Amino acid sequence: MTDLAHVRQLEERLDRLESEGAIRACINRYMFLCDYLDARTPLDELAGLFTTDAVWEGIGEKYKGTFGRIEGREAIGAMMAKYMVEPAHFALNVHFLTSETIRVHAPDAATGAWVMLQTSTFASGASHLNAARLSIDFARQDGIWRMAHFRTENLFSRPVEHWNASAALPVPR
Repeated sequence: MTDLAHVRQLEERLDRLESEGAIRACINRYMFLCDYLDARTPLDELAGLFTTDAVWEGIGEKYKGTFGRIEGREAIGAMMAKYMVEPAHFALNVHFLTSETIRVHAPDAATGAWVMLQTSTFASGASHLNAARLSIDFARQDGIWRMAHFRTENLFSRPVEHWNASAALPVPR
C-alpha cells in the first residue's frame, strides 16, 4: 500500500468514527429535547435535527395508528409543537437508549438502531412505561449529520402507578 493510499484509508476511518460520534450526538440531543418538551423547547433546534425532507413514522400495529407518518422537517416540527403547551403535556419524561448500532455505509449516509425505554408522567398525573425499537436513517446535509427517516416501533407499553415518591432513599448508615 502506498503512503498516499494509507493516508486516505486513515482519513476514511477517521471520518467514519467522527460521523458515528456526530450521529450519536444528534440522537442524544433529540432525546434530551424530548425529555424537556414544553413551551420553552427550542422548536427550531429540535426540527433542525432532521433533514429538510425527513420522514418521522410510527411503525407496527400500535405506533402506526398512534403516530402515523409525517413527511418533511416543517411537518415534523408541527407535530412536535403539539406537545409544546402550557401546562406541559409531560410532567416527567425520560428516554433511555440501549443496544446501539451505528453503521456509516457511505460518506453521507448511515443507519442507526436503538432500543428505547421511555418513562413518562403526564400533566394529568397518569404515568406510562414504553419500550420501542428505533431504526433511523441519517444523512449528512450541509456538513451536519441529521435524521432522514425516523422509525419507532412499540415493543411494549403499559400504565404504571407512579415514578417518583417523596420517601427518603434507603442508604446504608
